[in-house]
Amino acid sequence: MKWVTRSHVHVDRVACPWLVKRFIDSEAEFLFVPRSQVTSVAEREGGLSFDSPGADFDHEGDLCTFDVMIRRYELTDKALLRLAGIVNAADTRRPEKDPLAAGFEAIAVGYGLRFPDDRENLEKQFEVYDALYAWCSVQVAKES
Repeated sequence: MKWVTRSHVHVDRVACPWLVKRFIDSEAEFLFVPRSQVTSVAEREGGLSFDSPGADFDHEGDLCTFDVMIRRYELTDKALLRLAGIVNAADTRRPEKDPLAAGFEAIAVGYGLRFPDDRENLEKQFEVYDALYAWCSVQVAKES
């Protein structure tokens, strides 16, 4: 499946492709286009759009797009839900909601500066998400 979003990825537009690749569609292909073209490119390509106004998946109230995807795909993995709290706080600019959010936002900004190409940025940041997901797995196991 093709997934279409805005170019110049940041927190939610990295988190969502990571989520899709790891939990929804391992064969997913991502297209990065200008904001004004997200829905039209998705329609033309027969894909799904995300994290853009009018997209198939976008923010809903206090939920960021990552949260919306988790809810719609009925994912219940506790470590993933812990990660979602971090992503939401960083993406919605409410770092007080999670102690890791400010650092996570800083990492996203740094990767954006180092790797302005969206595909390369995803490739590099997926390692960060994999590591943070592993940490979340340990944290939720300790709470059980």
